[in-house]
Amino acid sequence: MSEELKENILKHLATVSQTKNRDVARAIGVEKALVDKAIAELAKEDKIEYRSFGGITYIAIKGKSGS
Repeated sequence: MSEELKENILKHLATVSQTKNRDVARAIGVEKALVDKAIAELAKEDKIEYRSFGGITYIAIKGKSGS
């Protein structure tokens, strides 16, 4: 997976408290399938975390407040 893509995802996540994969893909102009793979890698690297609320899964930078 491209380090540049992962960096762009992290930059976008720094601007929001939490978001959905689809919204990240739209914001950075990359196919959702590629974003999904990069996000999975970032989670394995312990840089981001998944948060589930009412059946909806969000992503956020690890340790960043969800408010």
